[in-house]
Amino acid sequence: MIYGEDQYRKDLNRYIDNIDNQIHSISKTLEDFSCCILSDFENLQKAVTEAHTIASTYYLQSYLSPYTKEYSSLSLAAQHLSEKRHGGLIVVERRLPLGDYLHNGTPIGAKVSSALLETIFYPGNPLHDGGILIKEDTIISAGNILPLANKTIEGKKLGTRHRAAIGLTEKSDAVAIVVSEETGRISFAVEGQLYTIRT
Repeated sequence: MIYGEDQYRKDLNRYIDNIDNQIHSISKTLEDFSCCILSDFENLQKAVTEAHTIASTYYLQSYLSPYTKEYSSLSLAAQHLSEKRHGGLIVVERRLPLGDYLHNGTPIGAKVSSALLETIFYPGNPLHDGGILIKEDTIISAGNILPLANKTIEGKKLGTRHRAAIGLTEKSDAVAIVVSEETGRISFAVEGQLYTIRT
């Protein structure tokens, strides 16, 4: 979904109002100990997750749109990879060149498309384990090896793709989109921080 700022604020405010009402309702229900509130918590969790998805999608779009017109193709590819549980790591170069941080990539030189990104990350493809480098609207290379993060995230076991996304964004201003092969979760890294878009 492509968000303008006004639509983003409108949608997020609607979810926040809904969450606030649900919390108020749960609080009132607690006064009657004979009522079970487990389903109320499930509904609350769903609303919070949906609000989080809207916010993270908006911020990812904001980080990418000044540097590539193909951010919707990147989102679509990530969604398709997530649905199929195919892992992926897509790096978008912004202001700083990334040549010093990526190694052993195979030159591609093709226009960004979701179909091509999905093909590269298809299991068994020789390039599917590395990261794809995108500059503006072009896939520069695939199968790149990225620096791994030194830090650990408390309570989280991170795979190689996630550690590579964090490691690269610790050293540069790039944005890295990661799709987990195990869970299908979509995340992005910027400035050494990892944010979940969709579980």
